[in-house]
Amino acid sequence: MDHPKKFIKEAFSFDSKTLYLEGPLEPEAIDALDYHEKLVSFRPAQAQKKALMEIAALPEGRINVIRDENQIVGYVTFVYPDPLERWSEGKMENLIELGAIEIAPEYRAKGLGKHLLRLSVKDSAMENYIIITTEYYWHWDLKGSGLDVWEYRKVMEKMMNAGGLIWFATDDPEISSHPANCLMARIGANIDQASMEQFDQLRFVNRFMY
Repeated sequence: MDHPKKFIKEAFSFDSKTLYLEGPLEPEAIDALDYHEKLVSFRPAQAQKKALMEIAALPEGRINVIRDENQIVGYVTFVYPDPLERWSEGKMENLIELGAIEIAPEYRAKGLGKHLLRLSVKDSAMENYIIITTEYYWHWDLKGSGLDVWEYRKVMEKMMNAGGLIWFATDDPEISSHPANCLMARIGANIDQASMEQFDQLRFVNRFMY
């Protein structure tokens, strides 16, 4: 499967300055930018910057960012699911995962996450994919946000909805382990019935339970 990528860039007015939402970026473009020191939700800042460059180098990998002058202050990743997760078991070439979205603390609560996701699906090539995201409450910044688990879940759902992702049922054990966890997905306009049936088989491995 081909993975064409169309670079898109949009300006965003933030306080008294202009930020830029753009991508997908090539590894060299990410390397040339500074990286905000508080983007540490998944690993230390420089290690995460390296991880973004590695994803950007993959055929299907996409990194879209929020840029403040020469600094990355937020990002979203799209890549094939981890080989150890059930979502990779079907070896679906047209299923990719929104693996992470992170925004530096001082840039949050301004709608930037929603705008970044809207930009991410403007490339017509995204209509060729089923895009999934798996939301686990233990990844959420409950302490920093001051929200409880259900308030944070609502915030995450609204943000994902902005990118066209909606809730889907599943019997995945990790997701089912807590009621706040969820699977969300966006079904591209070019997805055929056979792919949908394959996706349904991945969502419900233990069909006898339902």
